[in-house]
Amino acid sequence: MTDEDRFRGRMHGEQNEPGQRDSLWWRLLFMLLIAVMINLAQTILAVVTVVQFIIMAVSKGQPNERLADFGTDLGIWIAKAARFQTAASEVKPWPWTELD
Repeated sequence: MTDEDRFRGRMHGEQNEPGQRDSLWWRLLFMLLIAVMINLAQTILAVVTVVQFIIMAVSKGQPNERLADFGTDLGIWIAKAARFQTAASEVKPWPWTELD
């Protein structure tokens, strides 16, 4: 299985939609919390980007695999959070569901 196949499975694979929707007010609360978390995630992404660039500059273009994998995980989380924010999905991102 390639990295691309794993990525597609994590993004578009089966997700257990909750049986019952939250009330509109609860959804608003979750949306506000997730918006704050997305902003924090973007800040973390910016820091990781700078660190990865420095590592690549020092190691002749070789990226740090752990940072690259973290970036993939962070990107998937942001995508799932965006799907909840835009009501494309009722599945809340981590920490309300597992970080797959």
